[in-house]
Amino acid sequence: MKKRATTSTYIVRPPTAVLTRGFDPSLSVGSARPAVFRSSTYVFSSPESAERAFAIALGKRHPAEGESVDLIYSRLSHPNAEIVEDRLVPLEPGAQAAAVFNSGMAAISTVILALCRPGQTILYTEPLYGGTHHLLHQLLVPLGFKAVGVPAGDAPALAAAAQACEGLRLIFVETPANPTLRMSDIAGAVAVARAHRNHPVVVVDNTFLGPVFQHPIALGADLAVYSATKYLAGFSDMLGGVVLGPDPELISELRGTRAILGNILQPDECWLLDSRLATVTLRMNRQSKNAERIVNALKGHPKLRRLHYPSLFEDAEQKRIRDAQCSYPGGVFSLEIAGGKTAAFEFLRRIRIARNAVSLGGMESLACHPATTTHSEMSPEQLAHAGVTDELVRISVGVEDWRDLLRDFKEALDAV
Repeated sequence: MKKRATTSTYIVRPPTAVLTRGFDPSLSVGSARPAVFRSSTYVFSSPESAERAFAIALGKRHPAEGESVDLIYSRLSHPNAEIVEDRLVPLEPGAQAAAVFNSGMAAISTVILALCRPGQTILYTEPLYGGTHHLLHQLLVPLGFKAVGVPAGDAPALAAAAQACEGLRLIFVETPANPTLRMSDIAGAVAVARAHRNHPVVVVDNTFLGPVFQHPIALGADLAVYSATKYLAGFSDMLGGVVLGPDPELISELRGTRAILGNILQPDECWLLDSRLATVTLRMNRQSKNAERIVNALKGHPKLRRLHYPSLFEDAEQKRIRDAQCSYPGGVFSLEIAGGKTAAFEFLRRIRIARNAVSLGGMESLACHPATTTHSEMSPEQLAHAGVTDELVRISVGVEDWRDLLRDFKEALDAV
């Protein structure tokens, strides 16, 4: 049975690599698919190999090219993690290594805790996903970290805030922003970081459009983070997080912190995630096409104050950013329904095909009211500043027939 995944030197394109990297059937009883290795600990091939494995795990030594290092303990790593990490890499152009976590928030938390220290500053775009905002302001700021927000898409504000920040260590960009879909310039944030006296790390939450429609590492970002729960896994049946980067040593540092925190993705979930990667492009293309058709058909509906979707941008700077860094608009849109919270709730009560639930990126369509769910820990002032209004509903479009979904949304709007 195979203990450690291997990487083929035969160069293939990403859709092929996702199915062929990191696993040798001859070392796993001929199985065409990896087995699930449900083991907590691993037997060393020799005392010397154990010594070598611990030295590498503790960062005292670095593995030689092509070296197969003995596994130690599943909190540090395990075969299913190594296989799926190897297969994730080709999905993100420019990435050289990946690390998996047991949720998207675990991935974000580990990045910040590994790279930042109390007293240092995290500069972020807003609105942020509610969990990330909560992490920064309810946990990290009381511990002595500094967190400074700037409006998504406002490049001058980002540059000015970066210059004013003392001890700037990390620039965290979520683009498109959740749930307003406002975009931030990744290359611009990278340029600000490179010119800054502290050379902060640029981290991009790429959950909404990656890894198919937007590629932060190719634009210069140091790390791309994902809630793998969403499009990467795609079936709303597991939690997971992923971090990818061009610097294997930086990813190795994150794995070291992951081992301390104990938040590695478990073997069963790694196996599930691995099985979904080959279809992520197929799924996301269908969801994006569905969303674009629905949004175009809903334009001008008398019950709608506004539709938020990348293909509908009117601001020239937003159009420029979209065209520079995104190939398609994606499967998420938000609508503002005339009548405030009452109207938004009535719309959610009326939909029949889409489900009133948080999360996104699954095969089924989901709709939620961010102000009272995903972003509910934010104050009224913060919500207003971020543009998360009482009448805003976020919709994640699935792979159903778009005409059925359109009828569902129209009938619900007509009934409001």
